[in-house]
Amino acid sequence: MKRIAIVAAIVMLLGGGANIPVVAEEAPLLTNVSGRTCISLDGTWRYIVDPFESGYYDYRREPSATGFFDDEEPHNPALIEYDFDASPTIVVPRDWNTQAPELYYYEGSVWYRTRFAVEPQEESRYFLYFGAVNYEAIVYLNGERLGRHIGGFTPFNYEVTGLLRPGENSLVVKVSNQRLKEAVPTNNFDWWNYGGITRSVALVETPKTFVREYSLQFEEGKKIVGWVRLDGSSYDVDLTLEIPELKKRIALTPDEQGYCSFEISASPRLWEPENPKLYRVNWITPYECLSDEVGFRTITTSGNQILLNGRPIFCRGVSIHEEAPFRNGGRAYGVDDAHTLLGWAKEMGCNFARLAHYPHNEFMVKEAERMGIMLWCEVPVYWTIDWDNPEVLENARAQMSAMITRDRNRCNVIIWSVANETPLSDARLDFLKEMVSLVREQDPTRLVSAAMEKVEVKPGVMTVSDPLGEYLDVFSFNQYIGWYDGLPEKCDRVEWALPSDKPVLISEFGGGALYGKHGDKSERWTEEFQADLYEANIRMLKKIKGLSGTTPWILMDFRSPKRNLPGIQDGYNRKGLISNEGKKKMSFYIMQKWYQEMAEGK
Repeated sequence: MKRIAIVAAIVMLLGGGANIPVVAEEAPLLTNVSGRTCISLDGTWRYIVDPFESGYYDYRREPSATGFFDDEEPHNPALIEYDFDASPTIVVPRDWNTQAPELYYYEGSVWYRTRFAVEPQEESRYFLYFGAVNYEAIVYLNGERLGRHIGGFTPFNYEVTGLLRPGENSLVVKVSNQRLKEAVPTNNFDWWNYGGITRSVALVETPKTFVREYSLQFEEGKKIVGWVRLDGSSYDVDLTLEIPELKKRIALTPDEQGYCSFEISASPRLWEPENPKLYRVNWITPYECLSDEVGFRTITTSGNQILLNGRPIFCRGVSIHEEAPFRNGGRAYGVDDAHTLLGWAKEMGCNFARLAHYPHNEFMVKEAERMGIMLWCEVPVYWTIDWDNPEVLENARAQMSAMITRDRNRCNVIIWSVANETPLSDARLDFLKEMVSLVREQDPTRLVSAAMEKVEVKPGVMTVSDPLGEYLDVFSFNQYIGWYDGLPEKCDRVEWALPSDKPVLISEFGGGALYGKHGDKSERWTEEFQADLYEANIRMLKKIKGLSGTTPWILMDFRSPKRNLPGIQDGYNRKGLISNEGKKKMSFYIMQKWYQEMAEGK
């Protein structure tokens, strides 16, 4: 392939001149992006795979011995091997692993580029919004480096007012999914490391002064409380909150920082799984009307019960990975995927789901809210994080904060989870206490939990000896008795010693089976073995006092490079109640029967 001139490659790649300064950092996160004026940048992009980071060749000086930048944050990305316009195409949003066979196992850097047309308006501001990019994204617009985002499952945005050109614009994103010890999750996790721009990208247009974020919550005593925050240079504007169905319209006065809190007497019909009522809410200024659909409910605990709207509720749940059904795997990303996965959960009798092990896409959260499914949402503080590293803590905090900011008005989110299966240590406890404190500071209206682990203190007696439990509202843990711990018959010999002053939720249980593999119930990997295991677990779980919910592992088989048993796993975790091809295993119907009995009060 003919080698093109370095400078020409830079101009072609970035659409800009030779100087590429850092001109922006991440802007405060926009909320309710779907309710705003947007130009979708989804679709077909160009891409170049860059395993040796050759895009960081420095054309301004003689190359070093290696020919590449020595800096960790170089200023001039350039791909010098060939013309970007001759490169292959890739679909956004989607992972790259399932779009090109040669990228199936790829972990490294890929450069993305798209061009889009816009006519910037003088009275408007503009933001580039990314639903998620896994794991690191470095973003350039028209030759200007906007910034770097880390964290593969949370949204981020940059203000690009003044950087847009009338007509065609060039957007370049350098994406890396390289696993790192100091990352969150760290370099060891049990799901597929899907790389790429995995969620939607949009150019968001706002007025000069606009509603950036807000909170609306129902409190006992028949009142709606909340706050709103404007973004702009002047906050001397008329601001009105309107809830038409409740016949509420109130004028608000922002302070010098654009912030205003409020309290409204109201008696809305409360959201619940059997009646997932949502109300249209409008934020009105002379420049915009930002609309949302918001549900109202309360979620609290009393002793060993979870109370929804003041009444005890059992969380009939299931764990779900963000794995696409019917597309040969890959990252789930759209409303159709959400409908399929959540539809299966509803069919099983679920009123609750654990979105594991990271923040899922916004479609999942919103569709679950409309379908009457409560949610447990968590960040990927998973297994062995670098607990002593303050930058890792800050990374985890940033991911938690972004998840809360995006979903704080989704009433179906009832539990924020700070971790999964993390080994005990003083450093780990300090880390997770910081995470719990952050959640309580940013959103005191919801419950806090984590997926802890059980221990067998003496033969047949199980407990959870985790000091983190003291700081949680819901005492949750994973257990695999009958799969990793003995055989199914052990479930009938187990006693549980658990706290009586907190609700207990079993965040994982179950075992594997290959759909269509049949045999005796004593034969592992058969549907019969998995079915017997579930029946034994249900008998055991029914005996736990204070049991307030279960989320078996897992709804659907999902890809994991750790799972390589030939002819059985073949790169999939087979613990699904449903196969990766959408076929229901025997165990699905066992859980369905139990949940139906509970729903009927049997």
